[in-house]
Amino acid sequence: MPTGIRLLIRRSCHAVLEMEGFDKPAEVSVSFIDNEEIRKLNKEFRDKDAVTDVLSFPNSDNGEYDINNDTGCYMLGDIVISVAKAMEQAERYGHSLRREISYLTVHSMLHLLGYDHEAGGLEQVRMREKEESVLTKLGLPQGASYVFDEE
Repeated sequence: MPTGIRLLIRRSCHAVLEMEGFDKPAEVSVSFIDNEEIRKLNKEFRDKDAVTDVLSFPNSDNGEYDINNDTGCYMLGDIVISVAKAMEQAERYGHSLRREISYLTVHSMLHLLGYDHEAGGLEQVRMREKEESVLTKLGLPQGASYVFDEE
């Protein structure tokens, strides 16, 4: 994984929370797995026997979150990203792996906060607008095909 990905993920999460006005301390688990593992999770939890790029597992379905007693943080949920799929998509769309990882993180954060695009329509459009707004704020706008220098 390129240098700085952990910081990029943290910045992506913070940017979504800020945009949504979520000003309480929050905790999110982000895991990187391979295509086979994400296919198994997709089948088990969504009944879709296919590789996907990211899965979101919210700890809430009504805006109420458990609080970690040790840290006082609201536990928003889990994000699981297939690194291989992210690399494939970055190449397909002609942008950096950093943009793809940030996009998948932002997309999943919105799911953890209750957004859903499965039905399409206005909700899907709103979600895409929010995703691009955050990515632009992070300096990763759509069409950004440049690659950052990895330190």
